Amino acid sequence: MSRLRIAVDTGGTFTDFVVLDEATGAIAVFKVSSTRGHEADGIVDGTAAYLARSGANAADIAFFSHGTTVGTNAILEEKGAKVGLFVTEGFRGIYEVGEQSRPYGSTTYDLFFEKPAPLVTPYLTAEVPERIVFDGSVLIEFDEAAARRAIATLVERGMESAAVSFLFSFRNPEHERRLGALIAELAPHVNCSLSSDVAPQIREYYRLSTTVVNAYLNPLLERYIVALGTALDALGMTTRQRYIMRSNGGVASFEAAANRSVQTILSGPAAGVVAASRIVAESRFAKIVTFDMGGTSTDVALIENGQPVRRMGGKVHGRDVLVPMLDIHTVAAGGGTLAWIDGAGELQVGPASAGAQPGPAAYGRGGTQPTITDANVVLGLLSEDNALAGGTLRLDRAAAERAIKTVIADPLGITVEAAARGIVEIINVKMQEAIKVVSSNRGFDLRDFHLLAFGGAGPLHAAAIARELGMRGVLVPAFPGAFSALGLLLSDVRQDYVISELGSIGDVAVERVTELFARLSENGARDLVAQGFAPELLSFEYRLDMRYAGQGYELTIPVPELPRTAQDLVEVRARFDAEHDKLTGHSAPDERVEIVNYRVTAVARVPQASIASPFTATGAASDARTGSRVTLIDGEPSTTALYDRTKLVPGATVEGPAILLQDDSTTVIHAGQRGRVVELGQLEIA
Repeated sequence: MSRLRIAVDTGGTFTDFVVLDEATGAIAVFKVSSTRGHEADGIVDGTAAYLARSGANAADIAFFSHGTTVGTNAILEEKGAKVGLFVTEGFRGIYEVGEQSRPYGSTTYDLFFEKPAPLVTPYLTAEVPERIVFDGSVLIEFDEAAARRAIATLVERGMESAAVSFLFSFRNPEHERRLGALIAELAPHVNCSLSSDVAPQIREYYRLSTTVVNAYLNPLLERYIVALGTALDALGMTTRQRYIMRSNGGVASFEAAANRSVQTILSGPAAGVVAASRIVAESRFAKIVTFDMGGTSTDVALIENGQPVRRMGGKVHGRDVLVPMLDIHTVAAGGGTLAWIDGAGELQVGPASAGAQPGPAAYGRGGTQPTITDANVVLGLLSEDNALAGGTLRLDRAAAERAIKTVIADPLGITVEAAARGIVEIINVKMQEAIKVVSSNRGFDLRDFHLLAFGGAGPLHAAAIARELGMRGVLVPAFPGAFSALGLLLSDVRQDYVISELGSIGDVAVERVTELFARLSENGARDLVAQGFAPELLSFEYRLDMRYAGQGYELTIPVPELPRTAQDLVEVRARFDAEHDKLTGHSAPDERVEIVNYRVTAVARVPQASIASPFTATGAASDARTGSRVTLIDGEPSTTALYDRTKLVPGATVEGPAILLQDDSTTVIHAGQRGRVVELGQLEIA
């Protein structure tokens, strides 16, 4: 009997599937159109269609993993639940005031800058008499009568989900838990998020903001996961190994993800970074910038020596969240990104997108606005002769030309081809800037890095971008269009735990450090064993958030093993100085260093797919040649060779200009560049 492992990555335009048959090692890759607003329908329909084609049964599915954009879209579109906020009496202004700083860049000088509107209005904010102080002791007892009145008031005002964030609850969660119990008693229909559960650590505003975002998303994600689970049950899937990708690069059970929705905001992009880390680990390419260009956005991240950069918090669409996440930078640049003329008569590209419906004009679904995909069709990089999405989507060149002519070329008085080149050049520059954010802006030299291109549109643009940035080259994995979905089959279960306790690393006893790490590890082991994982499958990662005394920010420093001696802590301190120097250009080895947070990540290993190419292993490069067509690949008309990517054998080389075709993506090699099939079946372009 087959044992199938299915990964599904839902994007703005397409939903990508990767199916691994554990018995044979065979991998199937395919796409279906995303069903925006009803994402579960596309997932179930795509799964059912695969089962019908393959002759397998839903009961054969042993593992199901999913990267979702439900939380991301709710934040971007501001369509979450109606949240009621409960705070300590006298502190209702914390959320409104926030961090009192502007984003970096041009916004610093914007006289009309406005912060994003808060997700909770003062009308839905309630103060509760209670007070816990910095050491966890109780200064003012919890006022249950006042809490009951506050709950009743917010329920009357339409509260759908509750966020509870009391002062110093990360040191003593008793009052928050009592309020949570009252909400469950008086308003059982209201979803409840406690800051002591969602983000139990220091920094009052960030803890509060994270809890609000969690409450804002929880009802939506919970309904979505329940609907998806019910539909999978109806399909006949019996496995309980059903997972959702988290922003930290690990997966979580359906139930755990539904309760901590804030941890899924980068669910889709994170899987691609995980897959990229495996490529680094199993090849000679140690330094990579990932470049994931899909239908609506481009996500970039940096991997050095096999480890993606992680951060312990950040902003998502202007919302501060204090949860571990892979350091992924996103810009509105995808195949469906719209081109338009602004009020000054200048060509602009993005941030709006045509989405899956109607999509680019070339999709023939009623779209009339020009997109990046339409520009690539006009330039000949995509062709109506070669269908997309595994042959299910035939392109309409005439529609693409008409959209660009009407909206861009005629108003600017230029040719359709010139307009298409302008669209591509503008979006390439925007994506170059995104790459700089995670690399050169942080002290990395891009000349040392390859650009790992994936997503449906990534390999179309990567060679030109890498050349402009002076990078070492481009890597294109075997299945670029479904690479993030493949990452879901490479992701272990990861759960993060944190304790805030301030103290000088020079004064703290090593026994205390070990005790706190052990406490967090025990929590992780208990939770993962409860999910059905054997203890021998578990491992733990240790980190310390550290800062020079007086600083307002911390650096997170990995601790390879549990400290056993005072010398071990001295070495951790030295790593902090080195990391500070790397990121800021200076360090202060003689200054006092504080530990702020103790972090443990509990990891449960799951069986993983191979990332090696399943393509042909014998033959010559000439066997892959399928013809040629005239393109504007480098600005001027040129005859461009066409190749079937799946027929390029290991070691085969292709001289540019050339276009490599496969079901899930199209790769472009420019004049003066050469593509070569290297380890794992990747294509290296240099």
